[in-house]
Amino acid sequence: MLEKLKQLNPEIEFYDVNDAEFATFGKVIKNLDAAEIIETAKKIPNPESGSSYLPSVEDFEFLKITSGIENEFFGSLVTQIGYCWGHNNFLNATEWHTSSEINIAVTPLVLILGHIWDIRDGKIDSSKFKAFYLPAGTVVEVYSTSLHFCPCEVSENGFGCVVGLPLGTNTDLTVKKNDPMLFRKNKWIMAHCENEALINKGVVPGITGLNYEIKYKEI
Repeated sequence: MLEKLKQLNPEIEFYDVNDAEFATFGKVIKNLDAAEIIETAKKIPNPESGSSYLPSVEDFEFLKITSGIENEFFGSLVTQIGYCWGHNNFLNATEWHTSSEINIAVTPLVLILGHIWDIRDGKIDSSKFKAFYLPAGTVVEVYSTSLHFCPCEVSENGFGCVVGLPLGTNTDLTVKKNDPMLFRKNKWIMAHCENEALINKGVVPGITGLNYEIKYKEI
C-alpha cells in the first residue's frame, strides 16, 4: 500500500509511520492493546459522505485502554476518548493543541503532518507537510508541536481513527478569545486558502500552496 501511495502521490513526501522521519512528529506506541477499542469503533457506521468527529465516545471511555492512555500519556489528567471517521482525501486545514494527541488507526489511514515552527506570520506553505501511512491497528502519539487534521482514507470504505486528548479539547469556547486561530478549547486551526467552507465558518486562512489530495487508486 505504501509504495502504491508514493507512486500515486509524487507531489508530497510519503513515509511509513515507522520510518525515522516520523520522529519529530510523534512516536509509535507498542505497549497498548487496542484490539477491544478497535472492535468497538468498527460498530459505528460511516457517514455516506464527509467526515464526522465526536470528542468523547462513552463506549470507548469505559474500556480498560482509556485508563492506560490517561495515566501513561496525559500524566493522569482526565482524558476524553473520541472518534474521527468517514471520508476525506484532502489536507484542507491544520490544527494543533498544547498537548499530545493519541491516535489509534481503526482502519489503514494517512496523516498529513507539519511542524508548528514552520508557521511564519500566520502562514505556512503546504510543501512543509509530509504524509504518513498508518496500517490498521497502529497506535501513535502525535506531539503538541505537530500540525495535523482529519485523516485521509486509503479505500472507498473510508477511515476510522480513535482520538485521545485531555478532557474538554475540541469543545466550544466559553471565554472571549484574543487569538484568531483559537477555534475551540485547546484547538488552534488554520484553513487552506482554497477551503471556502471552513473560512466561511470563521477559520483563518493560512495554508498556501497545493491543497494535497491523497490518491489511493488509479484513475
